[in-house]
Amino acid sequence: MIAHINALLEEIKHLTANSAEELEALRIKYLSKKGVISSLMNDFRDVAAGQKREVGMRLNELKNAAQDKINDLKASFEATRTDDDMPDLTRTAYPVTAGTRHPLSIVKKEICDIFGRLGFSIAEGPEIEDDWHVFSSLNFAEDHPARDMQDTFFIRHNPDILLRTHTSSVQTRVMERRQPPIRIICPGRVYRNEAISYRALCAFHQVEALYVDTDVSFADLKQALMFFAKEMFGADTDIRLRPSFFPFTEPSAEMDISCNLCKGKGCPFCKHTGWVEILGCGMVDPHVLENCGIDSRIYSGYALGMGIERITNLKYQVKDIRMFFENDIRFLKQFEAAY
Repeated sequence: MIAHINALLEEIKHLTANSAEELEALRIKYLSKKGVISSLMNDFRDVAAGQKREVGMRLNELKNAAQDKINDLKASFEATRTDDDMPDLTRTAYPVTAGTRHPLSIVKKEICDIFGRLGFSIAEGPEIEDDWHVFSSLNFAEDHPARDMQDTFFIRHNPDILLRTHTSSVQTRVMERRQPPIRIICPGRVYRNEAISYRALCAFHQVEALYVDTDVSFADLKQALMFFAKEMFGADTDIRLRPSFFPFTEPSAEMDISCNLCKGKGCPFCKHTGWVEILGCGMVDPHVLENCGIDSRIYSGYALGMGIERITNLKYQVKDIRMFFENDIRFLKQFEAAY
């Protein structure tokens, strides 16, 4: 038995393994309950009494040598293993499906890209604002309905601090800091104290654009609107401008596009008019320019604003605005190929 043990010791010294499977096979061969060393332990009872001491010591030496060799091979595997080989222990056992961008994010990016091609840069501002930037600097009278509690969320009962009701506050902040030329687009979330329904929410998203420079005219505004409509809804889209009123623009207009469902022929979606309203626009009121420190005798400009939910509804024919905020996977998966 001594000779057999010596042969196994020499064999163990030269053990190698090229994979975890090979290493496990070696462990089973030498150290398992039915392995070579356990078999020798079972034969130990038949060893002559005079040899038991020596054979016992050699068996322990063999067992320790085999265990040390297996541990060394295992350590060498772990040292050469990269992070890519390690399993993610935090990952769920169920298959993980790839996500998709939200339809509002898709449309917002498309709007920003279109105006980016016209030279507009993105500007952002705080969602918690003061009365000056949201209302007063934009020509809102003290008795304007938008100042009433049913339209505006005020902070801590302070009538001067509120959640912005439109991203026009970003425009006033930019005009206060910079002199023309100014060409910006202002995407962001806005808040209004409105009853939630299929067509209205208390929190939604807007994109507003502002262009201020010398000799800016309504014709420049119309050209920008035409470019946007055709890029967003298709080359065969027509636009229509209707007179309107906004405190911060004069003259002001509402812009309609030809219905992209019936191609202007009339359908329930456009209430059989052939037109769908998408945004408001106009020339920046000179008083607004002066309030922000810009000389209205030298500079003029135009502004426009639209709801991202509204544009998304038109582009993808989503009937209920609440679906954008319910995180229903069945709804969101429909936009996997939209970008």
